Formats: sequence, C-alpha cells, structure tokens
Amino acid sequence: MHESNPNSVTTVDRRSMLRATATGFGHTALLGLLGAESMAASRSPLFKARAKNVIFLFMHGGVSHIDSFDPKPELEKRHGQPLPFDKPLQFAPTGNLMKSPWTFRRYGESGLPISELWPYTGSVIDDICMVRSLKVEQVDHGGAILQLHTGSAVFPRPSMGAWVNYGLGSVNDNLPGFITLCPTTFHGATQLYGSAFLPASYQGTPIGDMNIRMQDARLKNLTRIEGSDKLQQMQLKLIRKSNENHKSKSSSDSRLDARIEALELAYKMQVTAPGVMDISQETDDTYRLYGVNEEPTDNFGRQCLLARRLVESGVRFVQCTHSYKWDQHGDLRGGHTANAKEVDKPIAGMIRDLKQRGLLDETLVIFGTEFGRTPVAQGSDGRDHNPYGFTLWMAGGGVKGGTAYGATDEFGYYAQQDIVSMYDFHATILRLLGIDHEQLTYRHAGRDFRLTDVHGKVITDILA
Repeated sequence: MHESNPNSVTTVDRRSMLRATATGFGHTALLGLLGAESMAASRSPLFKARAKNVIFLFMHGGVSHIDSFDPKPELEKRHGQPLPFDKPLQFAPTGNLMKSPWTFRRYGESGLPISELWPYTGSVIDDICMVRSLKVEQVDHGGAILQLHTGSAVFPRPSMGAWVNYGLGSVNDNLPGFITLCPTTFHGATQLYGSAFLPASYQGTPIGDMNIRMQDARLKNLTRIEGSDKLQQMQLKLIRKSNENHKSKSSSDSRLDARIEALELAYKMQVTAPGVMDISQETDDTYRLYGVNEEPTDNFGRQCLLARRLVESGVRFVQCTHSYKWDQHGDLRGGHTANAKEVDKPIAGMIRDLKQRGLLDETLVIFGTEFGRTPVAQGSDGRDHNPYGFTLWMAGGGVKGGTAYGATDEFGYYAQQDIVSMYDFHATILRLLGIDHEQLTYRHAGRDFRLTDVHGKVITDILA
C-alpha cells in the first residue's frame, strides 16, 4: 500500500543564496550572509515527524539478501539445478541455483527469520522492519550506489543527507547537520555525501575515509592555533569582510557562501566537537555493547558509537560506511562470514543503546546496500550482482518493528510482491522525517528537482 499525494502546500523553492522561502515547512527563512539566519538552521517539518535524526549504515559491495534476511526454501530443494526462467541482465556469467551456506532461525516475538550470519541483529528484530522487495535500475556498483545515495544512477544529484539537511536544517548550530564517517573513496566517492546543485553548505562533513581506521579518523583543524579567542574572532571578522567584499563584486557562488558559513561553524566546532567525538567518556559496558576494543568489531563499533553520540548532540544525518568488502563473486562463505562479524554486534549494540537512552523513537536507523546477490552461483562459491530484488531494513524512527514488507520470488531473484523502487524508499524516509517528498524541491537549470525526481510513493504500511 502506498500513500497518495497529501494536501498541496507551497513548494520549497530556494532560487538564490540570498533569499529563500520555506513556507511549505511552516515558516519563511531568510537565508543570507553571516549575521542573518544560518542556512543550516533548524526548520519545522510539514507533517508530524516520526523521526528527527537519521543514522544510515551503508554496506558497500552488495549484501546477499538470500543469505541474510530473505530465506528461500526452494533454493534448498533445487540446489544445483538450472534456474527455471531466463536470467536477466547480469554483471558476469553465472551457473545453476545455489542454496545458502547458512541456516535461518526465527527471532523475537515477531518470529522473523534471520540467517545465522546475523545473531545480534536477530536479537533486536522486534525493532526492525525488513523491506524485502527493493529494486534499483543499475547492475553495476557505481550506478546502483549513486541511486541509493542520491536518487539518480546516472546524473550528479544531491545526496540524501544533503536533501535532509536542506529540508530540515541542523538541530545544533555548533555542529554540521550532516556528517559521514569513513566514507568510500570510489564508486561515487564525494557524490555520496555531496550537495551537487544545492548550496554547498548542505553537503556532508567527512571524518576520515575508508582507508583510515575510525580510531585514527579526525576532523581537520579542530585545534586552535591562535593564542586567544579574541585574536581568532578578529581574524574571522577580517576574513568575512574580505569574502563579502569579493562576493559583492562577483556573481553568486554557493561555494563562497558555504566557505563563509564554514569558517563560522569551524570556530564553534572547535569548542563543541572535541567533546562529542571523545568516546573515552563512555563506560566499559558501552564499549562491550558496541564491540569497541575487541576484534573484529572495533572499527565499525567506533563508527556506530560515534554516530549515537552525534545524533544525541543534534546532528541531523549521520552516515557510517563499512568499506568495500561485500562483493563476493567468489568465496561467499568466507567473505560474508568475516564481514557480518565486523558489523553485526555494533549495529545491534547501537539499536539497544539508542533504545535504552530513549533515542530510538526519534532516530531512524537505515541498513542499506546497493543491491543483493543472485540465487545462481558464480563459480563454485560466489554470487553475482542482483539489482532486481533485495532487502534493506529500517529500525526506530516511526517504522513498525518486527515486520517484513514485500517479497521476492521463490528463488529471491525478482521483487514480486509490493515492489519498492528506490524512489519509494526515499519518499518513505522523508515522510518519516515529516517531509513531503513532492514538496522538497530546488530550482536548478530551469526546473524543480527533488530527491525522488518525478517518482516515489510512501510505503504507508510500514509506518507505525
């Protein structure tokens, strides 16, 4: 069941960096130079928001849904037999049907089945809504990842976090509204947290990248080199005056506006961010919950723990990336086993931690991957890319926990029941945040753009 378009409201249309109206979100905001309201200032949602913040957990490479969240008994019965229908476009040659190397068991009061790969996630299944009928339009990593993050597989578009930051603004004026932890350095790279044609101030702030362990990742320039706060303020005023003078003599450029704001934000962050990022303040019990200071969970556990601290401090959108490890064209058993052990405990620990702190109801946790894997084998122990049917899940933030929506066919190849496009998925995320996806627009190159382009319907059946 999908939601039709709600009552029409004024479209959000920020046509310049100096003036903008956001009457569709409950007020008019004058967005301009420093001293006026910050472009990242918090704005009221159109609907009653179920969620205030988002933690997006990106599993780079393509998690196999049929080995994780979508059991297929028919694969057990027909293991080794040919697929009984024509194969769709594939990334690489494949063979016959291959059953999952892992068994599934039912967890929680809901009894939803989860693979033995994910025992910790299974322990919090009653807080999770599985969406088992996703599809994307590209069979390659680059296009599918761009569609997951930006809504478009082929054109440069603002990232999902940038759209959310643009639509709602930041809760904490001393921190960015959108932070990405250890982002990938390819398959879209900076586009995955960029703002494209949106004002540059809405792009994500990266901490580290996939080549740096989270323990060593840092925000740059957090330590003040000036001898006094007064001296630093004098320097900022001088730089601001110079930038504004340059701006008055040139055409509007959002990058200059973003730089002006970034200097002010950086000054505030030097006071606020070090404390937020200092996870040494956490207890040993919290470390154990996330798997910090133990292997193989330490690296992703630190990401998840910092994500909780960031949303707790008012960061609107936080993205955690598990680096490019899930692409098992071969060694499915070894690769997926190792990967799941790195992230399963930290993810479940974060959900438990958010819940016990009273934050899960207002924090939407998204588990995302660019596509699933095929039910037919690649080589003797691998699976190819499958964009035609796969699973993503959400927890907290106004979704129905302990539920599964949609279904793939009996082999897990095609989304078959209650099919969900990436546009639908994005529309639903925005709806949970109180935003009408059809009204969150930005005029660029003569037309109004939005995250969902001209598509998208809210999946109302998963809303709590």
